[in-house]
Amino acid sequence: MRNVLLSTVAFSLIALTAHAADMAAPMTSPEADYAMPFQWSGAYVGADIGHGWLNGDFSALGTTVSENFNGATLGGFVGYNWQFSNGFVTGIEGDVSYNWNDQEFAGVEAGTEWGGSVRGRVGFAIDRALVYGAGGWTATRGFVKDVPTGEKFTKTFSGWTLGAGVEYAVTDNVFVRGEYRYNHFGDKDIDVGPGIINVDLDQSVVKLGLGVKF
Repeated sequence: MRNVLLSTVAFSLIALTAHAADMAAPMTSPEADYAMPFQWSGAYVGADIGHGWLNGDFSALGTTVSENFNGATLGGFVGYNWQFSNGFVTGIEGDVSYNWNDQEFAGVEAGTEWGGSVRGRVGFAIDRALVYGAGGWTATRGFVKDVPTGEKFTKTFSGWTLGAGVEYAVTDNVFVRGEYRYNHFGDKDIDVGPGIINVDLDQSVVKLGLGVKF
């Protein structure tokens, strides 16, 4: 009888201990286990490096000479995104960059220096990846320099830009991007003293960037 009583008490203690452990365990729900997808909405800033392929047509006295001005680019960008529940993303972005693309030909040196753009963006987000297209207004500062005299003549060109890219959020605040852009700067007349040269510029650029999202 004593053994039966001891066994009953022991069984009761084990049962109570197990019940208490179950009560102490944190309760979870399907909602708690669900990970919220990454959100691209918000402001961001960043920097990029790249390479540009600039084509210039120089016309004077009925003769046109075409030259390529290729070189590195370095710049920065700032923008804002709005993401919708269906994954579509819209935004606006401004950027500025410097081009190292000057070349010498026919006794003159020519190229572009500072440039920039303001573009609208439309894209689609798949969690941390964002594929987008962008387009808007662009401008650059072009120059022609007389090599023998060292006299430099500059002009601001403006036109339109179109491009596309991919961004990926490495962390909740840091993202990387790769982008292609085509810039059509149009043509301008540059008075170089002895005469006027009509200069027509367009450019393709490939860029890699690093940004911070707020």
